[in-house]
Amino acid sequence: MSEPIIRLDNVGVAFNAQLRVGSSRFWALEDVSLTLERGERLGVVGRNGSGKSTLLRTIAGIITPDRGRLTRAPVSCQLLSLALGFVPHLSGRDNAVLSGLMLGLRRREIVRCLPAILEFSELGDFFDQPISSYSTGMLMRLGFSVAIQVDPDVLLIDEVLAVGDAEFQQKSGAALRERINSGKTIVFVSHGDAQIRQICDRALWIEHGRSMLEGEVDDVLAAYHAALQAGPAAASP
Repeated sequence: MSEPIIRLDNVGVAFNAQLRVGSSRFWALEDVSLTLERGERLGVVGRNGSGKSTLLRTIAGIITPDRGRLTRAPVSCQLLSLALGFVPHLSGRDNAVLSGLMLGLRRREIVRCLPAILEFSELGDFFDQPISSYSTGMLMRLGFSVAIQVDPDVLLIDEVLAVGDAEFQQKSGAALRERINSGKTIVFVSHGDAQIRQICDRALWIEHGRSMLEGEVDDVLAAYHAALQAGPAAASP
């Protein structure tokens, strides 16, 4: 067994929540542990609000754990995020540069990628128009076209396999599958069992901010769906 490149031990992440009387801390993650080895593809499942997106942001280094320990080898981690940092009054071109910078690319790298972003997004003359004039589908196409330029060691994917209209979904899905199948280390959040089975070689189920089970994909999915059928109380910490 090789040394894990990412390891979480009893990690917790809290946010301040404003209540009617005073404030309190809401634990988006309470107690999550996992290990990730180079080249592994880990699927993450759980109900809405269970902490999946917070987990990805913690692995990416966007959020610092409030307790527990996160150990990461010297590898680059990137959350595949659409429309990151977009500013409505700026053009698609300017927003591509801004978003690329926020995704960790250097300015000269993102400028060099602009022709590829324009071609992939199929925005044509709209690329130099303010994105306030874009439809939702156009924004998603621009966001994906920028995000796919990033080439990290660890790719973190949060439910973004369906982007834009049907034709662009096929195109973006093919591009993402190519990236996934290139030997990258992947952490993939999805509600789709078929996608988890197709992409991942292990899975993690989290509930109420806690890791419930980590292991073989079929075993984790079976336990997760048994808990869903049994009702909320069955998965309570």
